[in-house]
Order: sequence, then structure tokens, then C-alpha cells
Amino acid sequence: RTRSATPAHAPRAPALPQSLPLPPPRETMLSTARRTTSALSRVASRGFKVAVIGASGGIGQPLSMLMKQNEKVTELSLYDVSPMVVGVAADLSHVSTPARVTGFTGDTADAAMEGCDVVIVPAGVPRRPGMTRDDLFNVNGGINKSLAEAMSRVAPGACPLVISNPVNSMVPIWAETLKAAGV
Repeated sequence: RTRSATPAHAPRAPALPQSLPLPPPRETMLSTARRTTSALSRVASRGFKVAVIGASGGIGQPLSMLMKQNEKVTELSLYDVSPMVVGVAADLSHVSTPARVTGFTGDTADAAMEGCDVVIVPAGVPRRPGMTRDDLFNVNGGINKSLAEAMSRVAPGACPLVISNPVNSMVPIWAETLKAAGV
């Protein structure tokens, strides 16, 4: 006699409710995949314009250097509220790759993000001793909200990569801000 892997008295998985949405038809998923692949191919053939927002910080500087060394990046825009970012851009322009590097500083990041394909955001303040998670959220949340608004104006097709802390709270801020802007 053979034994079943699950005993007869084992509980069965509950039936799925009938209210779950059905996945889109296979044709719709394939056409979406084809459009996405086609768009990425067009961008990849001409190269990517990437903005690093918060480029003079401890994460932004090495991240900017890695982007400068990426062969798919043809334009690199660096932005920070600190005027030091102009020097970071000057230093990176000496790295022997074809990517053009431009540094931006000031009140708004619009000029740095204009026409970008990818916007990487390490911007914000680090958590300091005695600072609660809520304190960090309040400071970095405002910064990230204004950056998301700027991106929705000047680079609505860009892919935002948010690495500001607390990340699990910053991503919803971006999502809701871009949604409110119709992006």
C-alpha cells in the first residue's frame, strides 16, 4: 500500500474568494511587454540621461562615480543643495568615459532632472543620534515630496530610484505625489 504525502486529515487550503480580479488577458500582457521592451531599446540605443539628486553626500558621490563609469549613461546630471556638487561634477568630468557631467545647485532640482530617463535620489539627511524615525520621516519626507513634484513637471517619463531613509516611507510619498500629478 502506498502512502500519500499529505494525510487525509490534513486541512485543505481555503478556496479563493470570487472577488479577486482576473489578470489581464495574455495578449494585453504581451503587448505591454513589447511596448516596454521597445521603449527600453530606443533609450538604450541612444543612452540614458541620469540625474543623481543629493550628489554631494556620502552616498551620492560614490553613486555618481558609478553612474559616470556605466557605459549606458551618456549624460549625468548632479544636483545638491550644497554648492560642493559643482566640484564633484568637475572631478567626475575627468573620468575617461563619454558621459557628459553637469552639476546643479540651488533651490530647485528642475534643471537637473529635465529630460532624464532615470532619477536616483539619495537626497536627505542621515539619522543622527537622538533623532527618532518620525523626525527623520518629517525632514526627508518634505524633501522627497518636493523632488517628486519637480520630476513630475520636467521628467514625467523618468524612472525614480528612491534610496532616502526611511525608504519604506519615502516610496509611498513618491507614488502618491506622482499619482496626484497624473504621472
